[in-house]
Amino acid sequence: MTKLLAAAVAGFLVLAPVAPAIAATPSPQSRLDLLTTEDGMAGAMSQARSPGGASVTRRSGTAERGTGKPKIGPRGRFRIASGSKPIIAATVLRLVDQKKIDLAAPVERYLPGVLRGRGDGAAIDGRKISVRMLLQQTSGLPEFLNAIEWKEPFPDFLRVALALKPTPRGSFAYANTNYLVLGMIVTEVTGKDFRQASRELILTPYGMRDTYWPARGDYDIRGPHAHTYGVHPSRPQNGEVDLTDQLPTYEFGPSGGLVSTPEDLNRFWSKAPLSEMMARTVPVEQEGWPEGARYGYGVTRMKSSCGYVYFAAGDMLGTAVFSGRDRAGRAATVYVTGVPAKRQHLIDAFVATMCER
Repeated sequence: MTKLLAAAVAGFLVLAPVAPAIAATPSPQSRLDLLTTEDGMAGAMSQARSPGGASVTRRSGTAERGTGKPKIGPRGRFRIASGSKPIIAATVLRLVDQKKIDLAAPVERYLPGVLRGRGDGAAIDGRKISVRMLLQQTSGLPEFLNAIEWKEPFPDFLRVALALKPTPRGSFAYANTNYLVLGMIVTEVTGKDFRQASRELILTPYGMRDTYWPARGDYDIRGPHAHTYGVHPSRPQNGEVDLTDQLPTYEFGPSGGLVSTPEDLNRFWSKAPLSEMMARTVPVEQEGWPEGARYGYGVTRMKSSCGYVYFAAGDMLGTAVFSGRDRAGRAATVYVTGVPAKRQHLIDAFVATMCER
């Protein structure tokens, strides 16, 4: 894959730019239908969960093009991309509770000598970057996705990042590299792979029984799932193809490697320590994010027509998701099997689902 094409797909696993105007609509179903008609997505679904546990599910489109199969329900699995980040953040906070991680400590304490930049990244220094900066995306670590080619074997992503020019330390700049390093810290302080640690500390206690980290070489999605569609970055000449069993999700680990379900994501939001995750926030001043947005630990706050909403979002080749909760504890997840060109339509579906009463 050329560097130009790499840049074109750099949104993989990344929270894509969010339009600044957030407006609720009266009909969540009509918003889902818009995604599968005007936007051409194969399928779309939403689930809202009340603080008491009651849920409402809506579906549109198909689970597989050309079959007429209805869109799969809320226990259907899909790749959640950067929706993984709040789960990693919650894992880190549990380790803070256990006195194994200090958010104010430099990364150097846990990974001595690991964060040392070279070349254009010579200013990167783990002695000057705190764990909190990683969580808040203010470390200055650059985005590795912009500099890799889509082919296997993949390079050492951190090594790639350490040779890139950093962003200003202390200012918000979204980069998957931050959560890659957080996963390394979790592994170091627990003596367990971050996948196992997150299962023991978050996934299992929260009852997220349908959520899992894919194994190396596990390209398909286990259990019930819809097919996903998009342009494969190494074969763009083929146009849209079925990507369901063609994505090496394992490689992107803590930055976006989880497979989950709408039901499990809403269960996460109903139990996540939101007050801790939003205890220290920074302004999001990157272009394309909602006006006035603030970022905490893996979670973004934005103003919607029904008040503040806290969310995470992500794009995977073939899938896009918005998931979060409001102040009252209502959780909502919307995902599509594709990545709509009109991002606002997905946002509108999420807000409509969140704000319906």
